[in-house]
Amino acid sequence: MFRTLREDIQAALARDPAARSKLEVLLFYPGLHALLLHRIAHFLWRHRLRLLSRFVSHTSRFLTAIEIHPGAVIGRRFFIDHGSGVVIGETAEIGDDVLMYQGVVLGGTTLEKKKRHPTIGNNVVIGSAAILLGAITIGENSRIGANSVVVRSVPPGSVVVGVPGRIVGGRQESVMDLEHGNLPDPFSEAVRLILEEQARLIERLKKVEEACGITPLVDDLADKIVEIEKAFSNDPGIEDEY
Repeated sequence: MFRTLREDIQAALARDPAARSKLEVLLFYPGLHALLLHRIAHFLWRHRLRLLSRFVSHTSRFLTAIEIHPGAVIGRRFFIDHGSGVVIGETAEIGDDVLMYQGVVLGGTTLEKKKRHPTIGNNVVIGSAAILLGAITIGENSRIGANSVVVRSVPPGSVVVGVPGRIVGGRQESVMDLEHGNLPDPFSEAVRLILEEQARLIERLKKVEEACGITPLVDDLADKIVEIEKAFSNDPGIEDEY
């Protein structure tokens, strides 16, 4: 028990740069408190003390704003950063060295009493407000982007973003943090490609008009297109203009 507690505290120190000492983590980190109370509740759940385990779980929810069903199976060195609004269902399974941010939901999609919540592999990072639904499997070393809604299993080393969640990249090495600004954005990429193709078509049309002696019309949408390009650009320099 104490060995597990030391590991959980060390995981918080390793994954949160704001953590300054073991005592600070032990006293002031609701994610750690929720995990400790869950381990007690899960012990009671496995020993058929279901009502008492639910009481411990409910008390934990009241104290930490994190809801973890006592039936959920959680591995070693699990860390919930900030934690408010996290919900982990009864049949959820979480591997070792998983990092989860606030607002994450591991929910079910059926009323049947069977496996109905996600299974999370080792070394997975789940971004803020991500929702994972159903008896799906998230492969180890995967990253789930903030606000994503994942309803299908993903292989190991995947990067998932969007609604519904789509695999937009992969990496096989272990990850310890979530670089939100570096995750791919397939929607923005699609808009960028459309705008580039439109620019090519406009240029070709101008050449045809010039060859035919036709005076090109004034492009009323030019300024609007520039605004859209800025909105969907990933160039940090553009943000400095505002």
